[in-house]
This record gives sequence, C-alpha cells and structure tokens, in this order.
Amino acid sequence: MTKQIRVTPAVLTEDPQALKKMLQLAETFTDYVQIDIMDGKFVPSRSIGWQQVAEVRTKLRWEAHLMIEQPEKQFANFKKAGAGKVVFHYEAVPDPHLAVAAARGLDIGVGVAVNPETPVSEILPLSDEVDGVLFLSVHPGYYGAKFLPDVLEKVADLRRSRPDLDIGIDGGIKENNITLISRSGVDEIFVGSAIFLQPQPGESYRRLLAQARKSQAEELP
Repeated sequence: MTKQIRVTPAVLTEDPQALKKMLQLAETFTDYVQIDIMDGKFVPSRSIGWQQVAEVRTKLRWEAHLMIEQPEKQFANFKKAGAGKVVFHYEAVPDPHLAVAAARGLDIGVGVAVNPETPVSEILPLSDEVDGVLFLSVHPGYYGAKFLPDVLEKVADLRRSRPDLDIGIDGGIKENNITLISRSGVDEIFVGSAIFLQPQPGESYRRLLAQARKSQAEELP
C-alpha cells in the first residue's frame, strides 16, 4: 500500500523568541515539525542550538535536522531537548555507520541527509540502517534557497533500489514545484519559507499538503 505523502514544516531561525513564535504558530496547523540546526561550520549560517529548543515548551513532536560538524556528539543533547529523531548529514561524519549506531544506542530515531552533490551509490549501504533518507534539493544553510531539480532523479534512483524506504526532500519547495516533487517518489516534503514567510502560514501549509496529495493520487496506477 502506498504511504500517503506528508508535508512537514521546517523551522529555521537564530532567534530564540522567533523559535517560540514559530512553534506556537505551527501548533495551530500541524503536530510535527523539523527544526533546522546550523553551526556556521558545516554550513555558512548559524541557528539556534539544542539549549534554546529545550527552553521552549511545545505540544509538537519534532525532529532535529543537524547541519553541523560532529553531529553524533549532539544526539544525546537533542534527545534531552525532546527530539524524537535526529537527521545527520552523510558528509559531516567520518563513519556514518557509527553515527547511526550512536543514535540507536540512545533509543532515538535516526535519518541521514544527503547534499545535492553526493551520489546515491554512496548512501545505498547505509539506507538499510536508517529510518529514512533526506535529500537536500538546495545547497544547505540558507532559508529560501533555489530548488535544484536534478535531485529528483536521485529520489527516483533510490526509490527503485529501496521501494520501502522512507524518502524525504528538503529545500526550495514552493507551490509552483510541489506537484512535480510529489510525483517523484518522495514520502515526505519539508517546507520552510513557503510556509513561515507567507501572510497566512496555516493556509499555505494546507494548500501545499492538498496539492501534494492530489498530485500523488494522480500519479498512482
């Protein structure tokens, strides 16, 4: 049975007060978000860290997208802050298998994120160990970056090799390209600025979700 496609709001900010407001806003239209964490080293920009997330009370379930160096050293902190899942970058660790084992040892969900330049062949051996693969469809580290359509070919390649794997995509996703993205074989679409930088974020989220599910249904045999 085909999984129903999901749209997940992606929260990115360097301001603890903005984080609180974004999570409060997200509570009005969803029950799950991704919080983006950037260290200014693995990617050029910086954002809030686990301490700031831990200080915010929210009803939302959430995962941490760790765009940071040595992410495995922060898994325990993000679990302490309330994350149900950590997503680390394949390119940020010397041994991704050890990073997965570190998360499993903490009894926290774990996914691997892949930058646009990394070939699918590199992550195939890891794909059986993680809860999902997240393709970056932008160069990571910036809000509102331009979508890279070639990444959809990687989604299709991985889907052919791993039909049951949970595959996500993140970056540059708008109302004018979500139809194409929804037909690529992804299970989850992460959206930041096309939700939170819109006049009515809740309405934008609902439109994107409806459009994605309509496109997925049209693509099914």
